[in-house]
Amino acid sequence: QVQLVESGGGLVQAGGSLTLSCAASGYIFSINAMGWFRQAPGKERELVAIVRDSEGTTYADSMKERFTISRDNAKNTVFLQMNNLKPDDTAAYICYAQQLLPTSKNYWGKGTLVTVSS
Repeated sequence: QVQLVESGGGLVQAGGSLTLSCAASGYIFSINAMGWFRQAPGKERELVAIVRDSEGTTYADSMKERFTISRDNAKNTVFLQMNNLKPDDTAAYICYAQQLLPTSKNYWGKGTLVTVSS
């Protein structure tokens, strides 16, 4: 069993920055990918960024120039550095991890709320 715990959310002014972190704990055999999704009220969950072992890093087009994802494989931790935040970035940011072996599983955190004021 793997658990994902996020931290770092909060209230910031437009143009400000936040760094989110997510740590995976529990039994970890092999995590193929870790990343971030976000979900705003009334909206579907959308990809923010993800790091995969064999495929590198993928960002949503609207965020890749402002957000930077990093992953520490040794610590099973993923970070999201968010710069120049906009009110439209307001959402619950949800950590994601993918396990392929020994079985295929997806793990989701509970989310950390980011609110960007104008």
